[in-house]
Amino acid sequence: MTESITFEPGELLERLVAADVQFVIIGGLAAQAHGSPSITADVDIVPSWDPTNLRRIESVLRDIVAIRHAVPADAPTLPPLDARTLLAGAVFTLNSRFGRLDLLANPDPGIDYAELRRSAVSVTFLGMPLLFASLDDLIAMKRAAGRPKDRVELEILGALREEIDQRPE
Repeated sequence: MTESITFEPGELLERLVAADVQFVIIGGLAAQAHGSPSITADVDIVPSWDPTNLRRIESVLRDIVAIRHAVPADAPTLPPLDARTLLAGAVFTLNSRFGRLDLLANPDPGIDYAELRRSAVSVTFLGMPLLFASLDDLIAMKRAAGRPKDRVELEILGALREEIDQRPE
């Protein structure tokens, strides 16, 4: 799979929804759903890590021809991207025929699918009702990550938080 694959987030999300995968969107798409003008080149999700949901994800990963991102061609053979392998891991950065897809079990200590779902917001995005991490959860995750690109996004998300807080009820 080459880096010239066109990023098609709608295709990735449609397949997850069609397979009844339970997930919350985080990262750049979630920031966009809250009003950030930042651009992203991947879909970051925190799925339910229960075995039934992981089997659904396994099926989607086969459908989208997912492979691990940045694994050298001469790397030893890796286990298949099946439910068992997913259950044994916590972060999977994948390339697919529709672009990058990142699966995270715990994007920040203390934050998992159940926690994100409690405060998630439902937004119709690309014609689908989807769950996105709350603005406050996004801010917490970006703060914890601490990468330069996250610090930049924190400024934007902080400004959005201030704007929302100043709106009349």
